[in-house]
Amino acid sequence: MDSLDEVRARIDGIDGELVRLLAERQGLVRAAAAFKTDEQAVRAPDRVERVVALARRRAADAGLAPEVAEAVWRSMIAAFIDLELAEHAAQRPS
Repeated sequence: MDSLDEVRARIDGIDGELVRLLAERQGLVRAAAAFKTDEQAVRAPDRVERVVALARRRAADAGLAPEVAEAVWRSMIAAFIDLELAEHAAQRPS
């Protein structure tokens, strides 16, 4: 790459793809939420740890620092859990 602008343009392109993939993941999270009956099922700490461990292994294989992958995945998972919990709360009869 010949310039900072070129590097930034590539980053912007990757960010666009990440947003598309996160939207797809969100759809799957919402689909999974339909099978969950309570907050513990939404939080699923054992599942979170398995997903993070897998992300760390995949990161290492791909040349990404595992600690970066872990931080990103934990943040992403926490955001989706918050979304699920809010949706579950909105669906409860008042």
